[in-house]
Amino acid sequence: MQHKITLIPGDGIGYEVSLAATRCIEACGVGIQWDKALAGQDALEKTGELLPQSALDSIKKNKVALKGPLTTPIATGFRSVNVAIRQALDLFACVRPAKSYPGVKSRFKDIDLVIIRENSEDLYAGIEFQEGKPETQSLIAQIQKSTNKSIRYDSGISIKPISKFASERIVRFAFQYALENKRKKITCVHKANIMKFTDGLFLEVARRVAGEFAGRIIFEEAIVDNMAMQLVQKPHNYDVLVLPNLYGDIISDLCAGLIGGLGVAPGANIGAQMAVFEAVHGSAPKYQGKNKANPCAMILSGVLMLRHIQENKAADNLEEAVRQVIAEGKSVTYDLKPDPLDPSAVGTAQMADAIINKLKKI
Repeated sequence: MQHKITLIPGDGIGYEVSLAATRCIEACGVGIQWDKALAGQDALEKTGELLPQSALDSIKKNKVALKGPLTTPIATGFRSVNVAIRQALDLFACVRPAKSYPGVKSRFKDIDLVIIRENSEDLYAGIEFQEGKPETQSLIAQIQKSTNKSIRYDSGISIKPISKFASERIVRFAFQYALENKRKKITCVHKANIMKFTDGLFLEVARRVAGEFAGRIIFEEAIVDNMAMQLVQKPHNYDVLVLPNLYGDIISDLCAGLIGGLGVAPGANIGAQMAVFEAVHGSAPKYQGKNKANPCAMILSGVLMLRHIQENKAADNLEEAVRQVIAEGKSVTYDLKPDPLDPSAVGTAQMADAIINKLKKI
């Protein structure tokens, strides 16, 4: 079967890791036609727009995209090009697996967690009021009048919307994901003991949805600060975590730290109709063109993409090839060596070559 997939190479190291990933994906024998589109700094320089409509149209048409890391220039109207893509396409679920690969430096072994983060609201909804503006002063006055609680007039304010709709959508997604991927337990992470009307609503909805899956998936609750401690003490006690947007962003990076860093952390942003798969690390412009960047996060994001388009055998083979190359420790980039100054470290393209050679033997 031929798949048409949007490819946004990205900025900085994006072109190099995207090329490595597409080469490895093609080596699996899956028929893919890449529909290349631009976004980020590269798009701004070539089209005058950070997020051209043509990129969104390509994803809407193809339903699936593979995206490299993007740069959001300082002092632009965008808080984040990545967030803008998620909001424009209603990619409400961020899925971040955190899985140990032997050979990656880490304090832990055999980690296998999945973080499922609500992607559309919470403090990342972008509803902010700047300090000193008339509308901010008016809002502060209205809040004081309505609640009898004082807010300093030199405050900036962010609004944190948490809705029943979005909460139910992400929690139900998490339970369906757990069933489809033979996971056993979901932990709902919150701060409902303090934020009773936002996180409290998220938790209330999660409890209700969990009741529908009783006997099939274990459900538990955790306060977010305690969750952070538990993850660095007993990460093996957890399986799937479902969280509101901000906590999900923070905890997913914590979990990446448990497995050795963002260099092996893939990501997916999934909606009802479309999905965008991406390495979650930055664009690292200082390494652009130096053939040094670790391509594994991008390649493993390709593994998630292959599973999404139901090319499961190809996905399993590619992940196994990555695992073998990392475990051998020979043809890996400098960050995957015990000593980053090891002269035997290879470049981005050469690590992709090694993974493709492994694929031929699987």
